[in-house]
Amino acid sequence: MEGDTYLLNRLKALGYTPEERPRHTYLAYCGLDQPFTYVLAHGVVKTSIILKNGKEFNIAYLKGPSLISLLRDEVSAFTSAPFNIRVESELASFYKVPRVELWNDINRDVGLQQYVKEYYRCRWSESIQSQQLLAMNGKKGVVCGFLLNMAKQFGCTVPGGILIDFVVSYEDIAGFCGISTRNSVNRIVTELRREGLIELQGRRILIPSAERLREQVAE
Repeated sequence: MEGDTYLLNRLKALGYTPEERPRHTYLAYCGLDQPFTYVLAHGVVKTSIILKNGKEFNIAYLKGPSLISLLRDEVSAFTSAPFNIRVESELASFYKVPRVELWNDINRDVGLQQYVKEYYRCRWSESIQSQQLLAMNGKKGVVCGFLLNMAKQFGCTVPGGILIDFVVSYEDIAGFCGISTRNSVNRIVTELRREGLIELQGRRILIPSAERLREQVAE
């Protein structure tokens, strides 16, 4: 989103400075009081929640620049974090902004107000698409849909197809796709490789034909 760059420029102008955290550092935990809104400048983070059975359900990968969450109402200095936020790239650079201060800045800035509207519109659309994917497909279709979404977010065109230029573990795929174990994901990946729908290049996934992979997904 172009607004992401506008947001970063406004934060710089307002005097905020970015912080850095290494891979697998948690920025927030679901349910704990959180006085900050995080704005990712560079890197990748994962948002997730812990289900009642103790399993982790992944919500999204977010790639900077991106607002991670506005965290509910505008007036409370503290509010409970709606999800876990964990750094997934080797390093992530982000702004940690007091949430009430950010809302005050948004209310004074028409450009930021337009950005927030677009932010929620995109997140709502992504949420609906994710629910449709899970509701209309079996495990194989959900994994195929997830890989196509990863290709949109992290894909780069290379000889032979689209390379997902981001390492995602089978455990994380299971967490995104509502699958109980990484072994189930391993079986699905093996089947997709046998059918020529994906290839492995080291720890990364190559999609030879997005059209063929999309045929596996009910929409």
